[in-house]
Amino acid sequence: MIRFSLLSLCLILTGITASADEFPPGIRSARLLPGWTDNDGNRISAFELQLEPGWKTYWRKPGDSGLPPEFDWQESTNLAAIALHWPAPEAIVSGDETTLGYHDLLVLPFTARPKDPASPVELAAAVEFGVCEKICVPAYLELQAPAPGETPTPEITHALEKMPRPSSVRPVCTTRNIDDGTQLSVLLPTARIELAAMELQGRPDVWVSSAQLEPEAEGTRATADFVPPSGKPFDLDPSHLLITVISPDGATEIQGCTLQD
Repeated sequence: MIRFSLLSLCLILTGITASADEFPPGIRSARLLPGWTDNDGNRISAFELQLEPGWKTYWRKPGDSGLPPEFDWQESTNLAAIALHWPAPEAIVSGDETTLGYHDLLVLPFTARPKDPASPVELAAAVEFGVCEKICVPAYLELQAPAPGETPTPEITHALEKMPRPSSVRPVCTTRNIDDGTQLSVLLPTARIELAAMELQGRPDVWVSSAQLEPEAEGTRATADFVPPSGKPFDLDPSHLLITVISPDGATEIQGCTLQD
């Protein structure tokens, strides 16, 4: 199992980037990319994290272990909301455990919606995340973005192209009560699946286990446990389910499932 050491890595960065020897072990560089402003006044930018060879960081829902990035944008100006656009993650195998994340490089695009579309958005973020090689450590960075450019940049547009494709499939699912929550089982109409990650949108307080995959004649059955803070069974709304499926053909996102009695 991956465990985080008690060491906390802290670095405050302004401007575009810093020299390599100013970063904690495992991190080559980190920055908020300049990006650009679209026709609606939204600022399009990205968090770029370059890691040393062999190091990794985590997706928004890494699985049973791992520390996903968390952002604090309160030092930004003219900012109404942030929408993160996650590229498809990779399956990271460590011993008998599989998590979701990224090796070597993460470019995480986002859209910054302004309070006043006629005024620029100035971006500043405090970011907490985990980086791992043989052991894992939490890292903390404070970043400021330079002024936006005039046109879209290839680093960000390429990362946007790597987002999972939306699927129109609405698979059949079942639920059952477990001691500390609710277990959901969904039949995915895909035979070759490397990994499936489940989330319950609007309920970040609900912990979700890694999905166990079992092949069936009609596809692959994915089963995960959903554990709320109460530690008791609860009514799971299947329309709020988001499933990210990683297969040899690429990554797809399935919104919701049809609950079967």
